Amino acid sequence: MSWAEYAPDEEHVVTGLPPVLVKDVEDKAGELVRAAEALYVHGRAYEGASPQGGSALVADGMFVYQVVPRHERVYVLQVTAW
Repeated sequence: MSWAEYAPDEEHVVTGLPPVLVKDVEDKAGELVRAAEALYVHGRAYEGASPQGGSALVADGMFVYQVVPRHERVYVLQVTAW
């Protein structure tokens, strides 16, 4: 897996959020990418069921993500600040 990506795009997902929250989300998404790389070694050749999406907590917020091994991506779908 090469990197995390915002879906549908960065502007839609993180516009208006504090920069420190966006950095925390990107750091945690990087950890998820490294874990997915280890778990789904075959990447695009992966033939199993798609993993269930999840949520992750970061300082001052949370985000919802989806791992898609065949795309070799971790998609960040929504970020919520509190």
